[in-house]
Amino acid sequence: MSSGVGFTKIDLVILIVYLAAVLLVGIVFSKKDMKGKEFFKGDGTIPWWVTSVSIFATLLSPISFLSLAGNSYADTWLLWFAQLGLFIAVPLTIKFFLPIYSRLDIDTAYHYLELRFGSKGLRILGAVMFIIYQVGRMSIIMFLPCIALAPLMKINVNILIVVMGVIAIVYSYTGGIKSVLWTDFTQGAILIAGVVFALIYLITQIDGGFPVILDQLTHNGKFLSPEQHFFDINIFKTSAFIILVGSGFNTFASFVSSQDIVQRFTTTTDRKQLNKMMLTNGVLSLFIATVFYLIGTGLSVFYANDPSVADVTRDKIFAHYIAYELPVGITGIVLAAIYAAAQSTLSTGLNSVATSWSLDIQPFIKEDISEAQQTKLAQYISLGVGILTIIVAMLLANGNIKSAYETFNAFMGLVLGVLVGIFVLGAFTKSANAKGTFIAFIAASIVIIFIKYKVPSITSWSYAIISIVLSLVVGLIASKFFKQNSNINEKATIYYKE
Repeated sequence: MSSGVGFTKIDLVILIVYLAAVLLVGIVFSKKDMKGKEFFKGDGTIPWWVTSVSIFATLLSPISFLSLAGNSYADTWLLWFAQLGLFIAVPLTIKFFLPIYSRLDIDTAYHYLELRFGSKGLRILGAVMFIIYQVGRMSIIMFLPCIALAPLMKINVNILIVVMGVIAIVYSYTGGIKSVLWTDFTQGAILIAGVVFALIYLITQIDGGFPVILDQLTHNGKFLSPEQHFFDINIFKTSAFIILVGSGFNTFASFVSSQDIVQRFTTTTDRKQLNKMMLTNGVLSLFIATVFYLIGTGLSVFYANDPSVADVTRDKIFAHYIAYELPVGITGIVLAAIYAAAQSTLSTGLNSVATSWSLDIQPFIKEDISEAQQTKLAQYISLGVGILTIIVAMLLANGNIKSAYETFNAFMGLVLGVLVGIFVLGAFTKSANAKGTFIAFIAASIVIIFIKYKVPSITSWSYAIISIVLSLVVGLIASKFFKQNSNINEKATIYYKE
């Protein structure tokens, strides 16, 4: 059925112009020489709506862009329920953690651990876990669009990975968080426009239009198949309910303990603005995810009984449609949106890793360094981590990953799921101390790793829930057993009265 001519020279020109524009935006916002905390937290002039779209663009990576459409194309809407997890994550974050982070005026997510437990060791542990998580995440995010676009653009996948990595490194290296936020905002806007246009154009190509897509959902088992259940009494088995709840706690883990998101919160201490950021991000994320799932279902109708796509994998089907069915020129714009999704996440990741290393780990190595040296160190870290991520992405590009979305969520549940447990322990208890928290972290890590590799029947969507419960139980018991003479910083808990 493919009637288009594929990726043309016009599309290539549009893509190049887009990449140049992104670099220009980054350079414009990096003209001011920012040092120290201004490099990491901004100069106070970043509007809340820019930060909100930046959070949206950071979380909505190509993992979502390609995999969500691919999942509903090849399967059902089962994983769409993961988007409803925002109704758990957003209220929990607004109610409990944003007030704490605002009154403490934290520098990083892991600064909270030091303030709550009086432990530099916990701060460093949190930072190290985040950096490991972020390198893995950025590598997945870098390889996924490149492996989908390479055959369509007839460009070697390694070249695409290097180009994407270099551009992200340039504007995260030069301008700090302000440059990253504004380029994220620009790319988030392009992403939304490109995806909505693709859905509208797809609907016009389907005989019968939108009602045919709805019919697939309501009568043809495309929403949930007869074998898939909304709720299973065994909460460790995959069901729509555990995906919803598990994703809610996975996203909550990102909002609370992942520096790339928490760094957005540090750009302001105004709680009304923080709440607006969260709510706007939630609305945008749910809307665009639903659009992706509608696209996937539409593609299953559009390509029904079409042998030309028999060898196209689920994560590549949307990119295939973009290249061969959209009008010349529009193809370049929408592929630029895929690149936008990747670059916004990469630049954020690089900047947040550099921030965490400079503010959380470096003072432990050498305390007395100037703000200028601190900023220069952050730039070198972003450069080094960027190069490492490019290398790992190249290795992943030669691997065999069935669904990047499920792979990523399992990875997130494994790393951030364990990490968020000690944040919850700190915020929701008064008696937990540093020794008990270390023990809780070790116990949760051992159990989750054991489950992942020895008990595959337990769904990865439950990792964060298991980790939080284990951390609370083990942390409280261990803290009573290993008592410490330390004053609890009540401002770092939910029990502080203002």
